[in-house]
Amino acid sequence: MSGHSHWATIRRKKGAADAKKGQLFTRLTREIVLAARDGGGDPSANARLQLAIERARANNMPKENIERAIKRGTGELKEGGALEEIYYEGYAPNGIALLILAVTDNRNRAVAEIRHVLNRHGGSMAEAGSVAWQFKKSAYFSMPRAGVDAEKVFEVAVEAGASDVNIEDELIEVIGPVEAFNEISTALRQAGFHPEEAELRMIPNNEVELPPDETIQVLKVIEALEDLDDVQTVYSTLAISDEAMAQLEAA
Repeated sequence: MSGHSHWATIRRKKGAADAKKGQLFTRLTREIVLAARDGGGDPSANARLQLAIERARANNMPKENIERAIKRGTGELKEGGALEEIYYEGYAPNGIALLILAVTDNRNRAVAEIRHVLNRHGGSMAEAGSVAWQFKKSAYFSMPRAGVDAEKVFEVAVEAGASDVNIEDELIEVIGPVEAFNEISTALRQAGFHPEEAELRMIPNNEVELPPDETIQVLKVIEALEDLDDVQTVYSTLAISDEAMAQLEAA
């Protein structure tokens, strides 16, 4: 999993992800709306909403925008079309499975744009269910390793219900069952740990490592999909090798 987090960090540093402030605000707004809709408008009782608000503030989203998004999620404010979370399934080149999360008010537009990108890059849409079984929805947290007591993170996370803690040179990842998300999030924060990422994520059961040139080809497809306004994130079965990561950092 860590390869994908490292790649996302590289994209942010290079300014490739969410280059347009408007696009970034749209995604942050949608996350707040959905978090408030699913778990209520009180951040202290809704870890997903709390994190979404923190991300919005970190990206200088105006306070009124945040408050309006919360009210839209709880139904206090009737504004814009009804948002749906939809998973689309597909394949990138070289047989890599893709699970594409769209948050949209127009299903027809979303699927048409996703199909167009996949076809243009040598991928394809897949039938419902043909890809989803390769992923498991899990609570996911990650934080930089530097300056962090990794053993303490392990202890706190496992006690709160985590099923796996990956400790690497630069990154610590915590994975657990969906129902333990709030407990793990609360425990980490109370212990003084503040994950850079905390979300419900579709994690592949098995990953496929490709040669660096083919890995980069797949990542370009994922990047093009994530640049679509309706696409929130893309999950894949791709394992990113150290060699491919080095080429990405040097590009």
